[in-house]
Amino acid sequence: MEQVMKMEGAADMKTEELRKIWKAEEALAHIHGWDFSHIDSRYREEGSLPWDYRKIILSHLGDRDYLLDMDTGGGEFLLSLGHPYSRTSATEAYPPNAELCRRLLAPLGIDFREAPGNQTLPFADSCFDMVINRHGNYDAGEVNRILKPGGIFITQQVGEDNDRELVELLLPGTPKPFPGMNLKEQSKKLKESGFDILEQGEAFCPIRFFDVGALVWFAKIIEWEFPGFCVDGCLDRLAAAQGLLESGGSIEGTIHRYMMTARKREPVYLEPMY
Repeated sequence: MEQVMKMEGAADMKTEELRKIWKAEEALAHIHGWDFSHIDSRYREEGSLPWDYRKIILSHLGDRDYLLDMDTGGGEFLLSLGHPYSRTSATEAYPPNAELCRRLLAPLGIDFREAPGNQTLPFADSCFDMVINRHGNYDAGEVNRILKPGGIFITQQVGEDNDRELVELLLPGTPKPFPGMNLKEQSKKLKESGFDILEQGEAFCPIRFFDVGALVWFAKIIEWEFPGFCVDGCLDRLAAAQGLLESGGSIEGTIHRYMMTARKREPVYLEPMY
């Protein structure tokens, strides 16, 4: 009996030590832009996507094109494209990221607007040659409105089944945050909004976490997938995750991505009939 009590006491001590570690990760869960460097060595998205978003953009983008990056985050990816600043615009709605963009992008001469992607955009009709959107909101009709005829829209999106195994592990029964976010339904919407699809793809790839603290940080950052998640409210589920880690070496899930390259249809002019 004494041995059993010692074992139970040791288990309780381990749980409390882990809780402190997890609480510390929870407190650190804040980012600017889209910077996951805090957990870089502690998780891995394995298997590259079967397309290269950057290469697709550059294959369609000319130096004299007017470019808009919707939901640009902190503008890191946009700047990496090296497009002329005077022909570059960006939007972002999340206030901390928008403030970052005002400090970093606007002084370069980039036209930055704080605006949500799924509402009326603060730009004139037919003013862009290309609109890009990675993991942001958009309204297909609005994208069509601001693109010139023949203009290109390129988007990579997070699908509705993203991280579902991880969500079920921590918050069983949580509904999908964005049902209908899949290639079939979204490509149909683009076509109905006046676009022709030039290229498209969909992929499911593994994601692995090598410590539970990294998963805690991730779940707090991706709050729309893990609504209401907190360490104290999910201790039993986190203990189960720790068990998976100790038995298998990692905690596994699946990421869901899809991409589309689309062209705005040119207007059709009919000859008058006499």
